[in-house]
Amino acid sequence: MLKKLRVKFILMMMSFAALLLGSIFGLIYHFTAADLAQSSFEMMQAVALRPSRPERPGSAPDSVRLPFFTVEVSKTGAITAAGSDLYDLSDEDFLRELVLAAQADGKKDGLLSSYHLRFFRAVTPDGEKYVFADTSAEQATLKSLIRTSVLIGLGSLAVFFALSVLLARWAVRPVELAWRQQKQFVADASHELKTPLSVILTNAELLQSAQGEETRQRFSANVLTAATQMRALVSGLLDLARSDQTGLSSARERLDWSKTVLDACLPFEPVFFERGLAFSYDVEPGLFVLGDAAQLSRCVDILLDNAQKYTEPDGAVKLTLARQGKTRCRLCVSSTGAPLSPADCRKIFERFARLDGARHRDGSYGLGLSIAESIVSRHGGKIRAEGADHENRFFIDFPLCKESLHTA
Repeated sequence: MLKKLRVKFILMMMSFAALLLGSIFGLIYHFTAADLAQSSFEMMQAVALRPSRPERPGSAPDSVRLPFFTVEVSKTGAITAAGSDLYDLSDEDFLRELVLAAQADGKKDGLLSSYHLRFFRAVTPDGEKYVFADTSAEQATLKSLIRTSVLIGLGSLAVFFALSVLLARWAVRPVELAWRQQKQFVADASHELKTPLSVILTNAELLQSAQGEETRQRFSANVLTAATQMRALVSGLLDLARSDQTGLSSARERLDWSKTVLDACLPFEPVFFERGLAFSYDVEPGLFVLGDAAQLSRCVDILLDNAQKYTEPDGAVKLTLARQGKTRCRLCVSSTGAPLSPADCRKIFERFARLDGARHRDGSYGLGLSIAESIVSRHGGKIRAEGADHENRFFIDFPLCKESLHTA
């Protein structure tokens, strides 16, 4: 698919380039031919309407001079020819043939393509005067222009083709990355779903042939546990899909970010207490942001849930929310434990990311931080992780509303 996309991109670019170059060279040819024809007609008109005089030494000619000759036809039909010594003007029959061809055209001026001549007819007191100009030089010029245009066009297309290949690779790179991530996401989701499905099917089969109530209850409990895990995974996938599809239009609402964070902290106090973890928070009041309260509260829940799962035993978790500079605020959730490496700090935001590589069942599927990152980015904020000094910290930065700026 990606190869076809690159080929289509190159074909589109080459078609556009060919059309553009063809239009440019076509216009150059058209205006060059029109200018040569106009110069020729002006010269012939000047010759026909006034006697030709040689230029004085040192003076420039007032018009383009082309190879030409004149044929005068008197009222009695006598033909007199004069002009450049480039032409044999002794053949009176041929000259009369040219005059008849010009008269048959029915116009004052025109082109005799079969003779490679352009003519201009003027009425004089003694009869008619015909000026014939040779077009072979003009046609040679136009042919040379076509050859030059073709060579330049082919060279330009070759260069443009090379650039199109490079541009196609650069333009398709994000699509290729997204496609690779999607394939990896489908593979990981399938793997995560396959394990609980296998547990459910195996225990369901054993349940059918199980003897004794205690055995049946054990198999039923296994089925229930695996089904609960599947529901958690599907719920996480749905949350991720919603966060990807929710646009900023539904998030443009002024909300008290300080209150939202405090409300999200309260349910976690007993959770940390049961796990033997110290939990404290310091929230600066009066910080307002634009966003969706439910989605932003979900981000706080994800960070706190992550902290209660991965903080070392008897460790401490601290949440702070404070103004950061004049226009932004920062939420920080820190927890004690082995610090994450810079590479791990980037990897944990990938979908189904597991730093230990194990597929253990701790209730986590590696989707929470991906969901949080999607929500934060769609609200114009930034989220990052940092590990140092036996501590891991997660930061979420948001721009403040005008109300918060006025109270700074």
